[in-house]
Amino acid sequence: MASPDQIAAIRQRLGSTGVWLAVLRRSSIDAGRAAARTIEELGYGSLWEGEGVGANDVFVDQATWLAVTKRIVTGAGIANIWGRHPGATQVAAATLQAGWPGRAILGLGVSHAPSIAATGQVYERPLQRMREYLDGMDAAAAAATNRGDVVRVLAALRGQMLNLARDRADGAHPYFVTPEHTARARAVLGPDKLLIPEQAVVVETDPAKARAIAREHTSFYLKLPNYVNNLKELGFTDEDLSGSGSDRLVDSVVAWGDVDAVTARVHAHLDAGADHVLLQPLGPDVDTALGQLAELAPAILPAT
Repeated sequence: MASPDQIAAIRQRLGSTGVWLAVLRRSSIDAGRAAARTIEELGYGSLWEGEGVGANDVFVDQATWLAVTKRIVTGAGIANIWGRHPGATQVAAATLQAGWPGRAILGLGVSHAPSIAATGQVYERPLQRMREYLDGMDAAAAAATNRGDVVRVLAALRGQMLNLARDRADGAHPYFVTPEHTARARAVLGPDKLLIPEQAVVVETDPAKARAIAREHTSFYLKLPNYVNNLKELGFTDEDLSGSGSDRLVDSVVAWGDVDAVTARVHAHLDAGADHVLLQPLGPDVDTALGQLAELAPAILPAT
């Protein structure tokens, strides 16, 4: 975990708005480097991606982005705890911090039962597994020398994991959430912990086109119990959650419309207590994502 001064410094560096790009996992290293440079030039404060066991190594990707940029913070959103020993995670994250001070955040997550079953592992006791994993990281940190302190946040959605993020980490990185969830998370975390939610966006004013793009996103995540259970706690019904989601669900999870509409959603998260909102522009490739980010930047970045 990080010191209060370290957290204050990274808050300042992050600013209000960053980027989360799932499409980077399907892209070349060169495309990732180019995207990192462009996102920094546009003025966003961070760049994050997820990790699948056997699909990509988020720490290696962070290092490639850090090596070609000067300012931007990189985030693991998340490093999958089923993919490596906790000591290896601690060393990797601490090495990034030592090499690029103040420019790397470790996000840790328990992933999802279907994803882990596909790797041949048994997904069970995820909360206990995360506690034990943090114990292992702390033990490795205590034995290490010449490594930087790690800023770590947990992929936390509901009460018990948010409590763990408050007590054993520097904050939370919720995904596939609404501003209402952000307000609930801030109430659990208290004022001092980092809260960095992801927000999917589609810059498209035609409702049918926007929702069709959004449903390509929601249809995947609504198959995963962790997200479904969280949305039920937020008041969505079985009807809302069936298939690729009702219009109400889609419109709540994905911010679509013109630049002003997306900007308003970012402000809703910030007003609800987020420190830093991660935009995930939806579309088939990196170029589509970067185009949306370029369109949003003049409105979102100066305004927030």
